[in-house]
Amino acid sequence: MEKATDKYEAVIGLEIHVQLSTLSKAYSRDATEYGAMPNTQVSPVSLGHPGTLPMCNEKVIEFAVRLGIACKSGIREMNEYARKNYFYADLPKGYQITQHETPICNGGFVEIKDAEGNPKKIRLTRIHMEEDSGKSLHDIDPFNTLIDLNRAGVPLLEIVSEPDFRNGQEVYNYLTEMRKLVRYLEISDGNMEEGSLRCDVNVSVRPKGQEKFGTKVEVKNLNSFRNVQKAIDYEIERQVELVENGGIVEQQTLTFDAAKGKTNLLRSKEDAHDYRYFTEPDLQPVRVTQDYIDTVKKELPPLPSELFEKYRKLGLNEYDAYLLTDTKEIALYFEDLISHTNNYKAAANWIMGTVKSYLNEKAITIEEFPLKPSTIAALIKMVDNNKVSNSAASGELFRALLKEPERDPTVLAQEKNLIQESDESALQLLVEQAVAKFPDKVEEYKNGKKGLLGLFMGEVMKLSKGKADPKVANKLVKDYLEQ
Repeated sequence: MEKATDKYEAVIGLEIHVQLSTLSKAYSRDATEYGAMPNTQVSPVSLGHPGTLPMCNEKVIEFAVRLGIACKSGIREMNEYARKNYFYADLPKGYQITQHETPICNGGFVEIKDAEGNPKKIRLTRIHMEEDSGKSLHDIDPFNTLIDLNRAGVPLLEIVSEPDFRNGQEVYNYLTEMRKLVRYLEISDGNMEEGSLRCDVNVSVRPKGQEKFGTKVEVKNLNSFRNVQKAIDYEIERQVELVENGGIVEQQTLTFDAAKGKTNLLRSKEDAHDYRYFTEPDLQPVRVTQDYIDTVKKELPPLPSELFEKYRKLGLNEYDAYLLTDTKEIALYFEDLISHTNNYKAAANWIMGTVKSYLNEKAITIEEFPLKPSTIAALIKMVDNNKVSNSAASGELFRALLKEPERDPTVLAQEKNLIQESDESALQLLVEQAVAKFPDKVEEYKNGKKGLLGLFMGEVMKLSKGKADPKVANKLVKDYLEQ
């Protein structure tokens, strides 16, 4: 039976604010350290005192260009700053320095997976530079709102998408991809819980096949990717139900109550705000030349999408490639590893299995991992050359190397008596001993019970104390039984 929501299509657009990882604020020398005591990272400049002048932070421009290149946006040559005027208690100057008609980046796109796992491009409208406001705290004093201005003036990039999303899952995938991207580019840590990545969502619905957009509502103050998805999915159902029952969707600003799983009204929004934008008189326009863009491009780290495609071409499946590019640090370790080995599947298995298990067990990052990629490559080579078994390499030898990371894996394997026995004449004696222990089973094997091969192999491994080369031993056992 068709549901009401099946007759409608959601149209969703996003505005993301990315707080940049600069050491100082966008237009002053104030520090930007997260968690500092309230109102300790301010100055007359960030407070907008009379007679003070802002000065643009070059890193903000560089970071904006990095993101623009990564998103394949057009990058503007002449960039002007604007004042966005409005009153709010935590906006000390009474205005924000931003960009209005001259955003530094125009167009571009981000590739994501849709809800069915198919590739989809999300178009970008613009990326522009601006500064953050302070923070109002409502839950510390029962009678007063407290103001912390440490965040005022911290640099932001606002990323505005086209309304290309159709459900909450696509938005979740986009946010995940965008956070990964800003971390790879080293322009932001992307921590939503610390406020360094925030988003506002515009949601409307329309009958399928209709080109005209429905009335949109804006959902603000979302504190996790999963809550963004839940808020969107709830809002789609609410709007469809409202329209189906003859109601009208009003233009409103909402917030999401995660405990109840529903949106609530913040304020009605009948008309757009008049922010009285005008050119910032205290900052000169900034010229971004093609030479500058080329220089930034040369210094960019490998991007997750590029590495993903590279690993797929190396023969890894989509799942492996996705996990390996999930964080930049893991990807760079893997990049180093495959410069020492061409057994890419084994390298991926080591990273996602043995290495990640150790990292999780010790609660450390790959940067703190004691073994160099060349050491892991040496272990892979030893297994490929049948010098040690995979279980010995990833078990006892791996643990021994963690205690002595600078040791040669081959020498250590010899000391631990882990080198596999591949000499056929030596193994042949063990095979004959193993088979002689089970004369009745030999008859059963010859009568067609081939599954007993494992029994004889187990005995060979036991007699060799685990040192027999399984491939050589397996062949010898089969040949001996079938002679």
